[in-house]
Amino acid sequence: MGLLTKIGGPSTSLQEILEKEFGPFRILGESFLFNYTNYYEKEFGKKLWRTFLLFENLIDPSSLASIKIKTNSIEQENLEEGNRTFNLDPGILTSANIILATTKNRSHRIPLQQGIYGELTLMYQGKKYNDFQWTYPDYKEDKVKHLFEEVRKEFLKQLSF
Repeated sequence: MGLLTKIGGPSTSLQEILEKEFGPFRILGESFLFNYTNYYEKEFGKKLWRTFLLFENLIDPSSLASIKIKTNSIEQENLEEGNRTFNLDPGILTSANIILATTKNRSHRIPLQQGIYGELTLMYQGKKYNDFQWTYPDYKEDKVKHLFEEVRKEFLKQLSF
């Protein structure tokens, strides 16, 4: 799950909420400055941090839309002065790709359910993750792709047990 915050990671209260809803997780790598767009500036200010969270429980990929609906609800339940305090971007990692959930329809996104779309963000091919012209800039970063490649190795080991 991708997380954008002003503080460089999940707060204690957000950690509790996410673990209660989705189970134990760990932070992948270090948070890094998110300076790819000013899209969130009005709501969050100029300095945002990207953090990736990996949940231990494997999920059925068909639950991605309901997870996005839940994360949207969590964001709304934690508003401060009408603004979100964090942005949650759930996704799934499979042996072949990374798919993110979004509420924004575009030509390359597939409708899932209840206004949620799936976006093929990264594709695993040639022993590495490859991006597309529509892939978000932070997901195009080599450090992010390498992080997901390490997670993919762990995922494949989990599947083999």
